[in-house]
Amino acid sequence: MPKMAEPIVVQADDGQPIRLWRTGRGRPLILLHEWAADHTAWDRFIPTLAGSFTVHAWDARGHGATGAGAAPQAGPPTVDRMARDLRQVLDHLAPEAPLLVGHSMGALTLWQYVALYGCRGIGSLCIVDQSPKLVTTADWRLGIYGDFPESRNRAFLAALAADFPNTVLRLVADGNNPRAREQIAAGSPGIRRLRERLGRLDPAPLITCWDSLAAADFRPVLPVIDVPCLLIYGTASNYYGVAVAEHVRQAIPGSVLHLYEDGDHSPHAGQRDRFLAELTAFDRDAIPVG
Repeated sequence: MPKMAEPIVVQADDGQPIRLWRTGRGRPLILLHEWAADHTAWDRFIPTLAGSFTVHAWDARGHGATGAGAAPQAGPPTVDRMARDLRQVLDHLAPEAPLLVGHSMGALTLWQYVALYGCRGIGSLCIVDQSPKLVTTADWRLGIYGDFPESRNRAFLAALAADFPNTVLRLVADGNNPRAREQIAAGSPGIRRLRERLGRLDPAPLITCWDSLAAADFRPVLPVIDVPCLLIYGTASNYYGVAVAEHVRQAIPGSVLHLYEDGDHSPHAGQRDRFLAELTAFDRDAIPVG
């Protein structure tokens, strides 16, 4: 986050302080990070975005500074609770309906918000590389890996409790992107730093959070979205891919899909300049004239 970012605290209705960082000038933009991350996931994007937007990057409940020193009465970091937190953030921060960008868990939070409130308070949406249902079944093959049944999810949850850092890395390594698998096997400096960061996290709230994410099914929510929606998906996503992207595009009326060739689960990070240009252009085109 840029050094001049202003910290903001929004008190949720259960006493949990929700922490955000604000910078820039212009239309409001709220950035929602992935699972087991925090607002710093957006640091490489914010200096450019701050030239066109008033940017807010949050730490979701159970993550980053919002996960530290939680009030005793605070509720668990489920996707439902995070969507309710987002409603209160919007009420507090945004007199003008913002552009909301959600990557991975952030996208699931946005879909849960729509399930609860419709598109009230939302100007437009950007979804980055997510499936509306993580767990696969006999009639749903577009979840994680295309093969992540409930039995595999339960084993993953148990493994998280036993060895959180290496289980998260295995989730990445076991995926559909061989390049990521090779990087983890090689133990590059970046992977070592990631393992160390994961090792400093409190696993308990993150495991609770994952359990709620995996239980969700947002397929019925997608057709309800009635605001402009930009979809960013990687063709070499660790977990999903083109079939998932096309399903989401067809389900959300009028949505615009951009496929990032050879992009992994963070296609926006791998092609940062393209993402920034396309997000800014999408927002400009989504604003009604007059």
